[in-house]
This record gives sequence, structure tokens and C-alpha cells, in this order.
Amino acid sequence: MRIFFADKFPAFAIDLLREKGHRCEVCPELDGDALPDAVADAEILVVRSTPVSALAIAKGNLLRMVIRAGAGTNTIDKAAAAQKNIYVCNVPGRNAAAVAELVMGLIIAIDRNIPDNVAELRAGNWDKKRFSVARGLMGRRMGVVGLGAIGLAVLERAHAFGLALHVIDKPSRWQETHQRLMRLGGIKRVAGLEELVQRCEILSFHVPSLTETRGLIDASLLARMAPGTIIVNTSRGDIIDEPALIAAMDEKGIRAGLDVFNSEPAMGKCAFASALARHPNVYGTHHIGASTEQAQAAVAEGVIEIVDAFELGEVRHCVNMPV
Repeated sequence: MRIFFADKFPAFAIDLLREKGHRCEVCPELDGDALPDAVADAEILVVRSTPVSALAIAKGNLLRMVIRAGAGTNTIDKAAAAQKNIYVCNVPGRNAAAVAELVMGLIIAIDRNIPDNVAELRAGNWDKKRFSVARGLMGRRMGVVGLGAIGLAVLERAHAFGLALHVIDKPSRWQETHQRLMRLGGIKRVAGLEELVQRCEILSFHVPSLTETRGLIDASLLARMAPGTIIVNTSRGDIIDEPALIAAMDEKGIRAGLDVFNSEPAMGKCAFASALARHPNVYGTHHIGASTEQAQAAVAEGVIEIVDAFELGEVRHCVNMPV
């Protein structure tokens, strides 16, 4: 099959696919605007961050499948693909450890003011008095919103730090999720999101970008949080009402560790003027949650598994129409 890669992809996986007889074209320099003209002859399109518009779907004359090399598919026009009977598939769970590691790194960085420590030392300043002030993590109440593979991985790592963990009680969750929660032990369950944010002083969000989650962290929810609450978002930028969060940081001293932003660029390197990213209460990263060698190798293996299955007539992890 002809497979087009619109983003950087591990070389070992490209080599393996070519050994299996596939014709692979890799063009990581493309952006969403250039994609429609580049994908015309592809049967499978593989993307990471490159947006896949309805125009790209329409121009994919031979396109049969779009694979998101990761979990989130909000940058792909899934409805347009479904209208052309093109499967949109993802690779869930393979990057969970990498994102969970970043979550814990952001929480520790906020608590110990690590980036500001580094900046002052690089500027030639020594200020032990200022940077000796930290709460510590042991025993603090942390709530995790969204218990997919990443949320569970965060819980497991946070448990090792001695945090008092809270989740929203949902009896309808998969049995495997309940079993992993039980194995951790001591996790408190609350009735809903409002109670969770009122109880917890650290909150980590792991939800997809959907109609019901966009703007989830809004002025009303922020008003329920205690002063000094730490918010971590490594899921999607549009779950935060950014002006509302800026106001809450100014008024209540809320701090945030953010790997995603509502208007973040689609390209790898460019100027980025974001009032939220520049705010002194924000420690931000460049949407790098899944960007470890371990995670990328695991995701690449997941892509290969989807391609292998498709050759045999099986569609795995389809998110846009019944299989």
C-alpha cells in the first residue's frame, strides 16, 4: 500500500513497513495547507500534529484510512472522512507513560519553582531565601479528571509520591479501570467535578476535546477552587477558558502547568504570542507530552499493527464510524 507520513516518524518503523512491501513517503515539513495536494495518491495517511481538513480528505482520491500516531483526533475532520468511507484510527495508550511523566514533572516544578531557580542562577543571582519556600507533595490532595490510559498512569505515579488521590465516581467505567484503582488502594471517590475541585489542591486533566469538554475549566469551575490550587493540563488546550484562567491566577494565586494551549501553532517552530503562556503563574511546555523516544517507538509500533491488521481486512481503533 502507498502510505504517506505528514509528520516525523521513527526511521525503524519506516524501514519495517518498506520491508513489508509498502511504498512510504515521508514529508515532515508539510503543514495543513500543503497536505491536500500531497496526499492525492496515498491509500493510508499517517499524521501526528498536522491537521487533516475536509479539503485534504476530498483530494485523497485513493485514501482509505487516516491514522493518528497518538490518541487525540480533534485535528482530523472525522465527519468528512466518514462521508467518504475513510476510516480514522488512533493509537491509544502507547504514550501514556510519557505524558504521565511530564505531569509529575510539571507538578514538582511548580511546587519547587524549578524553572525560576534555573533562570535566576543563569542570570547570576543567588536567592536561597526566596526559593526555599515550598509546600511539598506528600499528603496533598490531588484530583485526576479522565481515567483513560494517561489518567491511570498519572494516578499510579502520583500514588508513589504519597499524594491523597481523588477521582470522580463513575460505576459505568470499564472493569479493568476499577481493578487498577482497587490495586492502588486508598483512592477517594467523589460525586462530580464540582466536588473534586473543591476538595483538591492539585488537579490534572486528561479528557478529549469534545463539545462537552470545551471550556470545561471556566470561570464557574475556577471560582470553586481554593486559592493557590495547581492546575495541570496535558490534554487539549480548548478545555480551558484562557481569559478566565488568567483572571483566576491574578485574583486567587492559582498556578498552572500547561503543555497545550488553545491557539498553539500547528508547525514545529514559529513565534507564539500567548498571554496565558507568558503569565508568571504558568509553567508551560511546547506540547511535548508524548515526545519521548520511548513513547514515539511505542506509538510507531501501534501504527504498524493497524496497517498490518488493515491488510488482513481488520480495522482497529476506528473513531469515526462503525466497523
